[in-house]
Amino acid sequence: MTVTPLPHRAPPAPAPPGRVVSVSGPVVTAQDLPGVRLFDVLRVGHDRLTAEVVRLDGPTVTAQVFEDTSGLRIGDPVVSTGGALRVQLGPGLLGGIVDGTGRPLGAIADLAGGPFIPRGTDPPTLDPDREWDFRPAVAVGDEVGPGTVLGTVAEGAAVEHRVLLPPDRTGGTVTAVRAGPATVHDPVVEVDGEAVTMASRWPVRDPRPVARRLRLDRPLLTGQRVLDVLFPVAVGGAAVIPGGFGTGKTVTEQALAKHSAADVVVYVGCGERGNEITEVLEEFPELDDPRTGAPLMERTVLVANTSNMPVAAREASIYVGITIAEYFRDQGYDVALMADSTSRWGEALREVSTRLEEIPAEDGYPAYLAARLAAFYERAGRVECLGGGGTGGGDAPLQGSVTLVGAVSPAGGDFSEPITQNSLRLAGTFWALDTSLARSRHYPAVNWNRSYSQYPVTDWFAHHIDPEWGELRAWALERLQEETTLTEIVQLLGEESLAPEQRLALRTGRMLREDFLQQSSFDPVDAACPPEKSIAIVRLLRTAHLAMVDAQRRGTAVAAVVTAPVLGELAAAKRWPPEETAQRAEALDRRLRQAFTALDPDTADPDPAGPDATSSSPADTPADPEDLP
Repeated sequence: MTVTPLPHRAPPAPAPPGRVVSVSGPVVTAQDLPGVRLFDVLRVGHDRLTAEVVRLDGPTVTAQVFEDTSGLRIGDPVVSTGGALRVQLGPGLLGGIVDGTGRPLGAIADLAGGPFIPRGTDPPTLDPDREWDFRPAVAVGDEVGPGTVLGTVAEGAAVEHRVLLPPDRTGGTVTAVRAGPATVHDPVVEVDGEAVTMASRWPVRDPRPVARRLRLDRPLLTGQRVLDVLFPVAVGGAAVIPGGFGTGKTVTEQALAKHSAADVVVYVGCGERGNEITEVLEEFPELDDPRTGAPLMERTVLVANTSNMPVAAREASIYVGITIAEYFRDQGYDVALMADSTSRWGEALREVSTRLEEIPAEDGYPAYLAARLAAFYERAGRVECLGGGGTGGGDAPLQGSVTLVGAVSPAGGDFSEPITQNSLRLAGTFWALDTSLARSRHYPAVNWNRSYSQYPVTDWFAHHIDPEWGELRAWALERLQEETTLTEIVQLLGEESLAPEQRLALRTGRMLREDFLQQSSFDPVDAACPPEKSIAIVRLLRTAHLAMVDAQRRGTAVAAVVTAPVLGELAAAKRWPPEETAQRAEALDRRLRQAFTALDPDTADPDPAGPDATSSSPADTPADPEDLP
């Protein structure tokens, strides 16, 4: 596929200053700014506050300010920078913490001498003085194009940072290469005599170009059994996590960030409470990467925008996060972006829209809410990157992905509100968190009857993990749905009203809920579960269910079947070390079969509704031996 590179344009000269004519919260209008374009960045007032143009109306320019506008006055100067809001990309991003506009919070704290951000502070995202050991991947005379890997930089133990020719640069012939220590602003390669540095800038609202998009047929393994087995998300796909207050949205996203099989994690705290962001900032540097043993922060970028920060910066934060994710995707990595939460982003959009006096749509949100959400979710995907994979761009193109997981906080847990409904139309996976499950301490509180996944990843699981994956997954979902129906009957009429086989189905559903779906984030073994172990537990549960059915059909009392001591061993399976799963599962499978075969079939069923009364299977009819795997 032929890709036309974006033209490389030098920024225009700064325009003469304009003046402020009105201020309404984060919205400022100005005049005397000829030549300003939509989404250009302005510097407002004597403190040079950062703002973004959101409306042009004749000579009047309306902008949203990313900082506190207290103290602004009519007539204060307004200067256009001549370009859109951009984020600086290059070595030094990993392990960093930036705010909603890409400013490094660590550097700001050092400059300010405290935890609060002084107005007008705008330090560079990347440390301009730090030197990196640049190792070239091209030589003089090589032909390179947009996206070609020019060299690499060692940035931690987990990720090798690949320096690319930016997508907005035209290709050409390498005329000079400089290896060794260099800062992000030092020239390391020259293409047709024009210097290329390790740092580049990209407008956050513009998707980075790719060669082509690829099929989403490979799952992103998360380590969470309910997600991987029942509702998987594809690498490059999008998932939505809606739930009311206290259902575990943030905890689930943090678990995904810690344990998912992504090369790079970008975590966007968009408008969340400060204590939750603080928990992330304190925990992540102390976590060890299971791949390398190094700190997890070495492959993580945090975008922190708490609820007390300016609302306009909250609206920009998810664009900063997705741009950083695309940058690492273009290096050939699988990136997981956690957006927590898109509801806070939508509220920021609504507040700015109200101050702009735009006509509101449903629930007061602007009419373009769906379009903005679509533009955000469409930036997820699995792609073939621009350029080549190595020297001179001659190797096969790299493949990378951005998997997007967006939390939604519907007011009162109402999934019919606009953010949730519009997100559902765009994402292929829906993880519905349930308040009643959370209150009963069932975590992750994913409602198995409301959640779904539309990605075709079953064949991958069948080929790489277990040939029976699809069959076992379908069996588990069927048993869970049956248990839900029977629970409603029990609540109305009592368990005695159920037929024996229905009581067994109820017991199997309970085991699936307690011994498989529930997972502890605080257990060092159970916090993350590999798919091989997950499917082994499901197979054991199916073996137990079929063995119980066989024992009941042979005349064994249902009470004796459902209270068999061997069933207690299934609860311990989730805490098996992964490397011992195969051996222990084989041994437990034998014990399950032997234990139920040994049950006394002459025991009378104490239930008045015995097998002869309501069961469709005669008590003396044994189960088909082929039913047992």
